[in-house]
Amino acid sequence: MLKAAVFSLNGEEGPHIATLQDAGFELVFKAEGSDLWKEDDLIAAMDGCSAVIAGSEPYTRRVIENCPDLRIIARSGVGFDAVDLEACNEKGILVTTTPGVNHHAVAEHTISLLMGIARDFPKQDQHVRTGSWIRRAFPRVMGTTLGIVGLGRIGQAVATRARGLGMNVVAFDPYANKDFASEWKIELIPLDDLYARSDYVSLHSPSTPETVHMINKESLAKMKPGSVVINTARGSLIKEVDLIESLKSGHLRGAGLDVYEVEPLPTSSPLLELDNVLLSGHTAGLDIESHNGMFGMCGEIIVALHNGEWPAAECLQNLPGVTDWKW
Repeated sequence: MLKAAVFSLNGEEGPHIATLQDAGFELVFKAEGSDLWKEDDLIAAMDGCSAVIAGSEPYTRRVIENCPDLRIIARSGVGFDAVDLEACNEKGILVTTTPGVNHHAVAEHTISLLMGIARDFPKQDQHVRTGSWIRRAFPRVMGTTLGIVGLGRIGQAVATRARGLGMNVVAFDPYANKDFASEWKIELIPLDDLYARSDYVSLHSPSTPETVHMINKESLAKMKPGSVVINTARGSLIKEVDLIESLKSGHLRGAGLDVYEVEPLPTSSPLLELDNVLLSGHTAGLDIESHNGMFGMCGEIIVALHNGEWPAAECLQNLPGVTDWKW
């Protein structure tokens, strides 16, 4: 019998279950007590599996080389930087994603982090819990400027919500949809200008050699004193040691983070000691609607490929790196 592993968050429920089982797949889920961020546990969990619906656990070269039956890694989301594409190419493993499904969820999460920092959370919550009521005024969000780095599906979804809040929106994206920007009164500007003008900087770029650590000591210094950084994209976009320094110095007013350089975020991270940071655990793209959409698409992609049918080209992430792919 064909075996498919389902490891992404809450993957035990959703439309993919029936889709895969009806196609003859036996489903394997994360075993209690296993840590899929450890290579040995992930390798053991995928024993005999030809497909996996993957979360953000790392598919390193060692993992890829020790899963000889694996034919497809179907990522429930749009990011695939946790997957060693070169190793997949060498082993003939196809990597797919689910674009166009979770951008509204990420946008809502982004605005939640922005508003939380704007209204002085988590400090407000912490003070009340200790019986210490400290009342301070902060700038109203309406009328401030949001700088969006990356104006793709997610960046656009954030932009429309920000405009609804009465924010001014500027954006940097070399490939921006100019018609969209014009319709929503979004000014397209160079990146350094965005840093200098924005009260809030929100990251929505993929992780590439050009974007890794784009938020660093130099770029932070270009930002307004008292500005805020929001990251619901990829942890590698921020050099955390520089971000922490800027937060401690007071140059940045705060940060809202859903992704990190190392995931899960180590309990030793200095970020956990800062009260001007809102943290979540790589859940920005996860709401019920997105969950069902992403997992349903993963199941359909796996079954289609097993039947010799190709999914939409935008779902395929390592072609033509994988040549002559077959199940």
